[in-house]
Amino acid sequence: MTGSAVSVTRSREDRLLDAAADLLVRWGYQRVTIDEVARRAGVGKGTVYLHFRTKEALFLAVLLRSHRTVTARMADRMEADPAEALPARAVRSIYRELLDDPVTRPLYLGDPEVLGRLAHEAADALGDLTAKRTEVGRRWFGLLREAGRMPTDLPIDAQMHLFTAVTTGFFFLDGMPTAPGPADPDARADLLEHALRSALEIPGAPLTHECAAECAALFRSLLDVLPTLSETR
Repeated sequence: MTGSAVSVTRSREDRLLDAAADLLVRWGYQRVTIDEVARRAGVGKGTVYLHFRTKEALFLAVLLRSHRTVTARMADRMEADPAEALPARAVRSIYRELLDDPVTRPLYLGDPEVLGRLAHEAADALGDLTAKRTEVGRRWFGLLREAGRMPTDLPIDAQMHLFTAVTTGFFFLDGMPTAPGPADPDARADLLEHALRSALEIPGAPLTHECAAECAALFRSLLDVLPTLSETR
C-alpha cells in the first residue's frame, strides 16, 4: 500500500473512531449500532466492516486509542512525581482519569458485560500486548521490591494477582448501580488507593527520581507494542 493510500485509510479509521466515540458518549454502548456509526462518519456500512469485523472490534479500537493517552500520561506523572510510580498512587490517578473521561468511562467503568465482551475481543486480538503488559508489571514490581517499597514475602506473580483482583474489583463495582460504597468518586478513589497500599506497599524512603524514571520507561515501552487500529480487525 502506498503512503497516500495508508494516509487515506488512517483518516477514514479516525473518522470511524471519532463517530463511534461520539455516539458512545451520547447513547451508551448498547444502543450504538454499526449503521449509526457509518451514518455519523459519512460512509457506507460495508466500509465500517472493511476496517472492523465486529462492533466489539470497533470499540476495542476506540478503547486502545484512549489507552495510548492514558499510558503516556501515567508515565509522565511518574517522571514528574516519583510517588506516582507506586501502585496505589498510580492506580488512583488512572481511576480518576477514567472517571473524568466521557469515552473511557462507559467502557472501563460502565456495564460489566460490555467490559467482558471487549476483554474477550482483546484476548483474541491482542495476545502480544497482553504478554508485554504482564512482563512490564513483573519488572515494575521488581524495581519497587529492590527499592524496598514492596514486600518480598510473596512471589511477584502472587502480588500481580492481588493487584489485578483489587483493581478489577473496584472497576467492576463501578458498573453496578446498586453496589454498596460511597457515591463520591474521590472517596472511592481513596478507598482503592488505601486497599492497594495496604496490600502491596511498605513504608520507606521516597522513591528516587531514577527509579521512577525506570518505571516510567517500562510503561512507555507499551506504546511501542500497542497495535495499529487496523490490527484490531
